[in-house]
Amino acid sequence: MVDNIGSNSSDKAARINYNFGGATTSSGGSADHEHHYGSSSSSLLIKEQDRLLPIANVGRIMKQILPPNAKISKEAKETMQECVSEFISFVTGEASDKCQKEKRKTVNGDDVCWALATLGFDDYAEPLKRYLNKYREFEGERSNQNKEMGMNNNYEEETDE
Repeated sequence: MVDNIGSNSSDKAARINYNFGGATTSSGGSADHEHHYGSSSSSLLIKEQDRLLPIANVGRIMKQILPPNAKISKEAKETMQECVSEFISFVTGEASDKCQKEKRKTVNGDDVCWALATLGFDDYAEPLKRYLNKYREFEGERSNQNKEMGMNNNYEEETDE
């Protein structure tokens, strides 16, 4: 996974371990965690801001649940930023491992739901599955509407001539 959490250096970077068919390579400082990626690159240096969700987005999400007059400290936002970023990496890594074993290159929503359930987050997996199904239905309906609009436009152009 990634290390240097809480480091105050201006050039924050993280070490990531990669597993390529049994041989593990690493990049950057010192890490206690290891994560496997299907990348063909042998060494990558990732800046901390590139591995974390934007703090403004994290703060905005946090504010949605709090009363309007509540304040959130910078430290609280940074802590939540680290936690949610790590959680996303954890779940995505599990989904990615599944895809690798199945020789697929694309992680999809079903893989994320599977990873959540596998990692013990059943309370999140079920609502996410329902949301994913509704999203797919909506996207299917929207796609059909766009196709119908395209056909109507073609028909109008043909009759205008």
